[in-house]
Amino acid sequence: MLKRSPFDSNQLMRRTEDLISAASNRYRITVQVANRAQRRRFEEFDALDDSKMKPVLRAIIEMSDELTQPEIIGE
Repeated sequence: MLKRSPFDSNQLMRRTEDLISAASNRYRITVQVANRAQRRRFEEFDALDDSKMKPVLRAIIEMSDELTQPEIIGE
């Protein structure tokens, strides 16, 4: 049985490339994605929410949305 991501891999790659190209420092954006994913993972663990999406993928999607839609920035 294969697990499928709810997002298309091409879309995810495009979003990742958008994040990297918008960043002034690739290392810094990588650390920011990792930190956000770690926070989300612990939030999910506390909430006992069985999410289908991995925290890193969710962090990439959220951060790329914040780039394209600055009105949703929550940090």
